[in-house]
Amino acid sequence: MILVYTGNGKGKTCACVGQAVRALGRNMTVAFAQFMKRDGQAGEQLMLAQWLGRRFLAGGEGFLRREEDRPAHRAAALHVLEWARARLPEVEMLILDETLYALDAGILRREEVETLMAEARAADRHLVLSGRNAPDWLLREADLVTEMDEIKHPWRAGVKAAPGIEF
Repeated sequence: MILVYTGNGKGKTCACVGQAVRALGRNMTVAFAQFMKRDGQAGEQLMLAQWLGRRFLAGGEGFLRREEDRPAHRAAALHVLEWARARLPEVEMLILDETLYALDAGILRREEVETLMAEARAADRHLVLSGRNAPDWLLREADLVTEMDEIKHPWRAGVKAAPGIEF
C-alpha cells in the first residue's frame, strides 16, 4: 500500500512515527528516513534510532532556504533515496518523511518518487510518504491519503517552536 500524509497542518511526521509504532507492534520490519531534517534536530529521532537502529536515517540538510544550498540538498536527497532503495527488500514498511517537501522544492524528481513507488508495489511493501503540497499524480496513485489541516497554531501568534511539540 502507498500511504500519504500531507497538508499544511501539524502532524505529518507524528503520523509517520505512529505508523511505524503500529507496524512494529505487529512485528513488521520498518525502515524510516527523513529527507530534510538533520540528525539530532528533532525529538522523534532519538526514539526512532533506538527502535530501528541502522533502519533509521535523518539524512537531510535542513530545509532549503537559499538557492546556493540546492546542490548540497540534492546530494543529501539522493543519499536518502539510495539508502531507502537499499532498505526496501529487507523491510515490510518503508517510511519516508518529508518526501513531498523535497519533491516540491525540486531536490527530488517526480520520476525518482514514481520509480520508488513502483519498486515498493512490485516487492509488495508498504510505502509511507509525507510532506506538504502532494501533487495530483501522487494523490491518484496512493491507496490512502490523509490531509492535515491547520485550524490554529501558536506560531501565528508569534510563539516560537516548542521542543517536544514541533521538534
